[in-house]
Amino acid sequence: MPELPEVETTRLGIMPAVVNHKIKTLTVHEPRLRWPVPAELSALAGQRVTSLTRRGKYLLFHTKTGTALVHLGMSGSLRLARPDEQRRKHDHIELLLDSGYMLRFHDPRRFGCFLWLTGPPEQHPLLVDLGPEPLEEGFDGHHLFQHSRGRSAPIKSFLMDSHVVVGVGNIYANEALFKAGIHPLRAAGRISARRFDRLAEEVRQILAFAIRRGGTTLRDFVNGHGEPGYFQQELDAYGRGGKPCKTCGHPLKETRLGGRSTVYCPQCQH
Repeated sequence: MPELPEVETTRLGIMPAVVNHKIKTLTVHEPRLRWPVPAELSALAGQRVTSLTRRGKYLLFHTKTGTALVHLGMSGSLRLARPDEQRRKHDHIELLLDSGYMLRFHDPRRFGCFLWLTGPPEQHPLLVDLGPEPLEEGFDGHHLFQHSRGRSAPIKSFLMDSHVVVGVGNIYANEALFKAGIHPLRAAGRISARRFDRLAEEVRQILAFAIRRGGTTLRDFVNGHGEPGYFQQELDAYGRGGKPCKTCGHPLKETRLGGRSTVYCPQCQH
């Protein structure tokens, strides 16, 4: 699944061709996404995109009349193409822009969404209960410590809870816990404030670095220009089960937590 750095990389990549440009036409080839594409989305045609923001893993295309709320699902992407470029099989929605580009929403599994909001976006049910952004004010070790008290859930599950903090998906939770030296199965409520300070800092650094590196190449993720990310080449934990720890050389262990791969070093993480 595209995680926060992949979504942010997409946002930054398509912004120049989208923001302050008019959507000339909107074409929906396949409305059966995670939620049906609403007929009201047709209001986008003729509108100028005033800004393009991100909330967690959601992208928001703001116009004067409303906001398009987009999620890339499990393997989706938004990609800029020339209008005469042949449409791919799973290009379900196309936005022709006066910048000369066609913005295509590609979603093979159809787990993503493309919705139309006329009210305040922050009050939409998909956004209203989200936690703070990990790269903005409001997220720090104190926040994690306060929300973890009395919680017996594994720290990795706690860190991936979007009500606690948004956008820390499986890959980056593995990496942040490795960098912070915290065992992913340790109960969140048993971690000290000092260790949460370190963990919050590692989350911020890893996500920021991944954005600079263009996100992580997983399955068919590409950025807004169809280019892969490169952060995967620098992963310390995720996908390295059984390989030597880059810090101590001990073999990394891999287990399943919540149906997701969890990799850690039994020597360095406790």
